[in-house]
Amino acid sequence: MPTSSSPYSAFAALLTSSGKSVSPAELHGLLLGRSCAGAGFEADAWLSDAAELLGGEPADNVRQALIGLQEMVKGELSGSDITLVLLLPGDDASLAERAKALGQWCQGFLDGFGMVVGNAALSAEAMEVLQDLSAIAQVQGGLEESEDGENDYMEVMEYLRVAPLLLFAECAKPVAPAPKPSLH
Repeated sequence: MPTSSSPYSAFAALLTSSGKSVSPAELHGLLLGRSCAGAGFEADAWLSDAAELLGGEPADNVRQALIGLQEMVKGELSGSDITLVLLLPGDDASLAERAKALGQWCQGFLDGFGMVVGNAALSAEAMEVLQDLSAIAQVQGGLEESEDGENDYMEVMEYLRVAPLLLFAECAKPVAPAPKPSLH
């Protein structure tokens, strides 16, 4: 049984309590997809895209959580040790539930990326990553509760922690560091 202390469970509870039936994984994928495509980190644009997925304006507490999620992603993508943390159910959730969330995350990523990048030309490597994400989005129920299933899930998760970074490097404008005073 999932613990309510995981970030995924807490976000899911927050969304449910405000009457939204969207997966936290899909929301995080949407945010990361649009960020990797070069949308930038302007809060109003993100909140507008999130409201579309949520089916309406989010309540204040959800709005604040969405802004916090964006700040986390901005820090991950603009930090010196670029590492992505995916908003997915914890290891205590069933493999089927985790695989479903992984598919939702990929679908959200593809939706967010597509909203921003449109028909822009992409490299062969970027197209391959997008095709992989599309394939992963389709496998939602394809993993069995077994050691092999767990290994497959972990391999896909590791891939998803790295693959979006290629798209970010290719499509996003670098986040400008704070200007340093000049020394004369």
